[in-house]
Amino acid sequence: MPDQGPPPSDANLSRRSVLAAAALAPAAAIVGAQRAGGQTATGAAGGVRPAGQARAALVTGSSRGIGAATARRLARDGFAVTVNCVVNRDLAAAVVRDIERAGGRATWLQADVADPRAVRRLFDHHDRAFGGVDVVVSNAGIMRLAPFGTMADEDFDRMFAVNAKGSFNVLREASRRIRHEGRIITLSSSITQFTSPTYGAYAATKATQDMYAAVLAKELGERRVSVNAMAPGLVNTTLFTDGKTQEEIQGFVERTPLGRLGEPEDIAAMISALVSRDGAWVSGQTVFTNGAVVSA
Repeated sequence: MPDQGPPPSDANLSRRSVLAAAALAPAAAIVGAQRAGGQTATGAAGGVRPAGQARAALVTGSSRGIGAATARRLARDGFAVTVNCVVNRDLAAAVVRDIERAGGRATWLQADVADPRAVRRLFDHHDRAFGGVDVVVSNAGIMRLAPFGTMADEDFDRMFAVNAKGSFNVLREASRRIRHEGRIITLSSSITQFTSPTYGAYAATKATQDMYAAVLAKELGERRVSVNAMAPGLVNTTLFTDGKTQEEIQGFVERTPLGRLGEPEDIAAMISALVSRDGAWVSGQTVFTNGAVVSA
């Protein structure tokens, strides 16, 4: 028989007990709070989707890029969709028209996710239109790049207001309203694995999404709500291409094993898979969708 070593000491047992208790305490507290409030797994927050009612999705930052592609894809999958913008009203309306022309149902609302009151109005608008929410995709975000020494306070503050606080506002409201067996996706980024110069502050706002998803997945598990972070790589959107020369963009393409930039539709397809009924068992994860340009 192999040597199993000496029996664990009281000190080791004590440390293990403390760690186990720390891991279980938050989940126990959540369950206890729900039960104390008279909520069951199928009755908490948004409740259960009525039989025969179409599933409904809310996608923030969906007037263009990954958000617009996601809104169109989810509509194609049969979801009623709320489109959101903060500036591009014409583009948001165009996404809705595209969905409606294809036979889907959609609405749009201008709302700045950095404002918690605006986020509540956005969810209220969605609920009035479609009767409840089954999928929330927190996609709204901005990027301001600079070395630490030259990053302007206003750029730093606005980026954290939108990317970190804004996504928190959306996820908090989603946690209160999403229906039983719902899905929540928040947009992270593969840049968290690059440690590239000038990307420090932006990458920090995206690493935040990984932690949000991991923690919220545990908080909502009893309601069978799956929560994940999606981490795209180099995607052909203005967020990535603006300010770069064609030569710089080609350099990034050459770094990608699949030999091209990702397209918004690539990311939308993966979001579609995660929010499908078959995606339920994936929860609390950061899903890297980057054509193998980097591995976690």
